[in-house]
Amino acid sequence: MSLRVVPSTVKAANLWVRQVHRHHPPVQGGLFAAAVHLDGELVAVGIAGRPCRMLQDGRTIEVTRIASDGARNACSKLYGALRAAASALGYARVYTFTLPEESGASLRAAGFVDDGVTKGGSWDRPSRRRTDKHPTGPKRRWVWPAEERSK
Repeated sequence: MSLRVVPSTVKAANLWVRQVHRHHPPVQGGLFAAAVHLDGELVAVGIAGRPCRMLQDGRTIEVTRIASDGARNACSKLYGALRAAASALGYARVYTFTLPEESGASLRAAGFVDDGVTKGGSWDRPSRRRTDKHPTGPKRRWVWPAEERSK
C-alpha cells in the first residue's frame, strides 16, 4: 500500500471537498490543487489559493482546503506536496488554518509550525453581506517556513 501524489484541477478537488469535508464547502477559486491516491484510489485532495487580503503580498499562498477520507498520512503528504509546489513556483510563505481542537499533526509532519490562535470572526460586513457557511470561531494558524513565523 503506497500513497502517491497526483495533479488535480481545482474543480475536481472541489467535488471531493463537497463529498467529504467535515465543515467547509468547496472553495470559490484556487491557484492549484493536488490529490493523493492509495493503491490507485482517491483518498484526499488539497487546494492552494490566495490568502486573505492582509497576507496578500504576491509571495504568500494559503492552503485553503484539505479533504481526506481518513487514509493514514494522506494529509501530511498533501501539505508537503502543496508546500513544495508553492516553493517551486516562487512563493516564499504558505499559511493554513485549523480549528483549535484539531491536533495539527499532519502540518507538523509537513514542516509547518504553529503560529498561534486568531480571533476568528465573520466575513459579513454591512457594506459586503455574506452568509457564513463555515465555523467563525478562533482558528489556529500554521506557517511554513518556520523562520517566517509572525511575532
